[in-house]
Amino acid sequence: MLERPTTPPEASETPVQPLLPPLRLGPITVDTPVVLAPMAGITNTAFRRLCREYGGGLYVNEMVTARALVERRPESLRIIKHEPDEVPRSVQLYSVDPVTTGHAVRMLVEEDRADHIDLNFGCPVPKVTRKGGGSALPWKTKLFESIVSTAVREASRGNIPVTVKMRKGIDEDHLTYINAGKVARDSGVVAVALHGRTARQHYSGQADWDAIKRLRDSLTDIPVLGNGDIWSAEDAVRMVEQTGVDGVVVGRGCQGRPWLFGDLQAAFEGRPERHQPGVSVVCQTLLRHAEMLIPYFDGDERKAMQDIRKHVAWYFKGYPVGSKLRTQLVTVESLAQLQDLLGQLDQSIGYPGEDAEGPRGRAGSPKKVHLPEDWLVDRELNEDQRAMIQAAEVDTSGG
Repeated sequence: MLERPTTPPEASETPVQPLLPPLRLGPITVDTPVVLAPMAGITNTAFRRLCREYGGGLYVNEMVTARALVERRPESLRIIKHEPDEVPRSVQLYSVDPVTTGHAVRMLVEEDRADHIDLNFGCPVPKVTRKGGGSALPWKTKLFESIVSTAVREASRGNIPVTVKMRKGIDEDHLTYINAGKVARDSGVVAVALHGRTARQHYSGQADWDAIKRLRDSLTDIPVLGNGDIWSAEDAVRMVEQTGVDGVVVGRGCQGRPWLFGDLQAAFEGRPERHQPGVSVVCQTLLRHAEMLIPYFDGDERKAMQDIRKHVAWYFKGYPVGSKLRTQLVTVESLAQLQDLLGQLDQSIGYPGEDAEGPRGRAGSPKKVHLPEDWLVDRELNEDQRAMIQAAEVDTSGG
């Protein structure tokens, strides 16, 4: 039978030379300048807490839409929920309308639901970009400025810092990141994060770290964070050295690897220790993750098991798990069944090395960016687009 999972060991207290100073976001100091990128269906309370046990950083919830938040939709309220040990509480907000943005931020402030707000201008999925949102929105300069300045104004009532996360632009012919970074800074954000891909790239190809460096060089008075292709602590160090960023944002690289944040903290503190877990530790961590999902779903064990299924392939990337057992794991129905299945694995198997490293998650290929009609004709909204924006707030959170 598989043993009950335990929490990770304490980090070494050996004095070391840090790679970077703490990240300062207004009144918030993040000792380890690492940010967990919001990922739909991934960065819920359970996963954030699991990652936090391994290393320091800023842990951001899944994207929540302003409209759904203002309408107090149950799933959106679940998404922004933080447990008492989650400090600071970081909420990522998506909106295409300044008025709705203002209402949502005011709600977060007045109801004391966040310590930090991040604005999403990086999402490339069609249901977002076809409404003019996510990575499509910075193309409309005045709209972008209005949303950002409104969020900053409302957040300032509670002394809550606002940051912006964005992509390079829509495609290589419609880049927005330098201009958007300057507009965001002038509007009062305390930091800007850049994913070094365009919306058209989606997650394909390689992230453009040179673009991240150009943004860093263009914004010398606020922190700039780099995002894209950080699969290991060594990648994070290389990004810092090549771009001069003040911190890194990690997304797909931590899927099935919450211990990556322990590696990142060690690397940023100048320590060589890295987590190289054998099957026993992977099983314990996966089981603990599943257990933590049950209270997140209000005690619904079946729903928690449905959620953990998508993590199985990530946790066992490179490990010798037979196809039959993998199939059983991704159809698991109960915690007891999960524990039994994991117990069938040879717990003595060690870390598989390179097979467990590198890219994870779906990269795919470049995709057509779905945009509102005539979106690229002008940098400002026309009347039809203005009317569309006022009615177009996407009403689903998390994606």
